[in-house]
Amino acid sequence: MTTQLALSFTSGIMISSLAAYLGTLMLSKRMSVVAGPIAHLAFPGVALAIVYGFNLAWGVFPFVLIGALLIWILERKTKLPMENLSAVIFAVGVGSSLLFLPIGEAEEALVGNIMHITPTETAMIIILSLITFFLINKIYNTIMLINIHGDLVKVDKKNISIYNLSYLLAIAIVVALGVYLVGGLITVALIAIPAGTSRNISKSLCRYKFAAIFFGILGTIAGIILSLVLHLPTGPMIIISGAFLFLISLIFQQRQNLG
Repeated sequence: MTTQLALSFTSGIMISSLAAYLGTLMLSKRMSVVAGPIAHLAFPGVALAIVYGFNLAWGVFPFVLIGALLIWILERKTKLPMENLSAVIFAVGVGSSLLFLPIGEAEEALVGNIMHITPTETAMIIILSLITFFLINKIYNTIMLINIHGDLVKVDKKNISIYNLSYLLAIAIVVALGVYLVGGLITVALIAIPAGTSRNISKSLCRYKFAAIFFGILGTIAGIILSLVLHLPTGPMIIISGAFLFLISLIFQQRQNLG
């Protein structure tokens, strides 16, 4: 039991801190909404993993990565906003999953399985989290600049399309990892809530990033502990804990404004 808890906390902290860091970029770019539809693409993969009995990662990662690539390709071809394209991806993901997802065994797809994580999966989560963190850190400033004024990036002779692809792949990886923690239904909250909480109390970009990671980790630890004490699903308790921290941050924000 102690070993399992250590694996769950380690995996949860890695995933939540990465999701929160990505959230600071997605919230600035108003792209948090894109994570939800990509997360729903995990459902068909989870369904296949359940039906055929293979590892969850082999079901989830191909679907979310292909979804991110499709959004990137369609955006280049159609010039439609990512938000519109992600709505199409959402419909495909949910619709296809309903065809063969065993409803009686759908809990893992909906609320995650972090309390049953294996050592191999924990090692994979740590490695992928570190790689993705460095990828996000590498593209962070450029993606922020693209959001402000894309022509400035072109003047600097940087390929915006490649940066957008890297950005979407980072989202896909974080979403796939988030399925382990909170399931595919509420993964977007894992990304958006810590960033929103941090924005309410932060006055600098550096503090914004670090506070988001802190709140993401704190919400995850609190959620896991509460789920054990109350015997409730871990994923929803993590999101509820994060939402509670967000509400507290609103109080501090109002006090700062009054001051």
